[in-house]
Amino acid sequence: MIFFTADTHFFDEHLKHDLNFADRDFLTVTEMNQTIIDNWDNVVGPEDTVYHLGDIARITSNRSGYKKVLDVLSKLNGQIVFIKGNHDPRALIKYLSRNQLQTPAGKTKFLFHDVGLILKFDHYQFFLTHYPLMLGISVNSINLHGHIHHYSVNFASNINVGVDTPEVDYLSGNKRPFGQPFSQKEVVELVKNKKIDFQKRK
Repeated sequence: MIFFTADTHFFDEHLKHDLNFADRDFLTVTEMNQTIIDNWDNVVGPEDTVYHLGDIARITSNRSGYKKVLDVLSKLNGQIVFIKGNHDPRALIKYLSRNQLQTPAGKTKFLFHDVGLILKFDHYQFFLTHYPLMLGISVNSINLHGHIHHYSVNFASNINVGVDTPEVDYLSGNKRPFGQPFSQKEVVELVKNKKIDFQKRK
């Protein structure tokens, strides 16, 4: 299976208890980190793929800090395809590349893209980026992004898949566990329901 997420901000002391910009309510970064790990691993299998659209962590930029990030990432199931965010220093990317892990089946665990990539499924073309991308008038092109935390772009073609996204309200069902990545099926539901919502506003 394929999943999508962004803006995990592991170890970020500034966001652990931010009820506005990030909608997080944790006493410690340890609690925040573990919640994301648990809710990630509850849905992502060892050989699934997760597209992480930037801002992995915020921590001291040195070998010790990067080792802590690697330790957290090693606990996450699946192959992780990272798209670089504004809080992802190149030194961290290089450290993770040099200390590469493997999935149980022997796949490379970490893959990296600087700007973004394109995926096609369910008759949509998805542009995966960290920053929101203005696509203009488009029928089947959708931008999946992060960066803006508990805010959304006022266009139906932009879907915020970050862990803090308010667009989770477009999903049916119970309250979503914090940090749980979105499946392909859920992404399509987000797209369809956001379009319906915007059509009602005309």
